[in-house]
Amino acid sequence: MAKTQRQPTKVAAKAAPVLLSGGNPQIAKGDGDAPVQAYIAAMPGWKRGLGERLDMLIVRNVPEVRKAVRWNSPFYGIEGQGWFVAFHVLTHYVKVTFFNGMSLRPIPPGGTVKSKEARWIDIREGDEFDEAQMADWVKQAAALPGWIP
Repeated sequence: MAKTQRQPTKVAAKAAPVLLSGGNPQIAKGDGDAPVQAYIAAMPGWKRGLGERLDMLIVRNVPEVRKAVRWNSPFYGIEGQGWFVAFHVLTHYVKVTFFNGMSLRPIPPGGTVKSKEARWIDIREGDEFDEAQMADWVKQAAALPGWIP
């Protein structure tokens, strides 16, 4: 009886997410922690560490947070209340947007007349990350009515 050699099975390698303009990961729209973690894992270079810190800070300060990926960005909100913060990778920085930022104290520095209530902070490589201020903004933002698209 002749022994047949077993052929190795082909396992489809999971392709890395495509990085869009500025290095922003292209992640399919989805609800829950998994798509957010996929986004963070695909963030290039130093931005990945910042994404991990932001995600942990938000979860630590808002344990009931709801997560999703929308428009190739992680969104954080409260069920029935809307989204209160999101972040997005750009070429030289990560933009953290508070949808009701005009109601935060102090008001985050980024914004224009056209941005209405939204305000943001751009975090660049080498910037000092003020974790206490970010945590305070996150707690304030989570207590406000959120953005409902």
